[in-house]
Amino acid sequence: MDRKAITTEKAPKAIGPYSQGIMSGDLLFISGQLGIDPSKGQLVEGLEAQTKQVMENLRNILSAAGMGFDSVIKTNIYMMDLENFKTVNEIYGSYFRSDPPARATVQVSGLPLKALVEMDMVARK
Repeated sequence: MDRKAITTEKAPKAIGPYSQGIMSGDLLFISGQLGIDPSKGQLVEGLEAQTKQVMENLRNILSAAGMGFDSVIKTNIYMMDLENFKTVNEIYGSYFRSDPPARATVQVSGLPLKALVEMDMVARK
């Protein structure tokens, strides 16, 4: 099985034993991304800022694999509070021009670093 780690300095370094992304065949599996500013290594403050930073981190990992958001086929969104669904949904949706990917959104009891939102993606080249 061909398997290649995808990494970029433009997304946060892994905070555990995992890769930013793994390319297997024509599929890219991107690990959960938090709203960490890679230049500072710190979680940004506030839901909107975290959601935008998550999307930028995902964009940069996709780019490192030669892809963009038009290649995404599945997204999972993990939120601390689904009361914030509308805000996250609007920001997330602004990154897709048409035909957004399949998606699941769930409320969780906790995220690393006390983040408010986390997302992972699967993309196809």
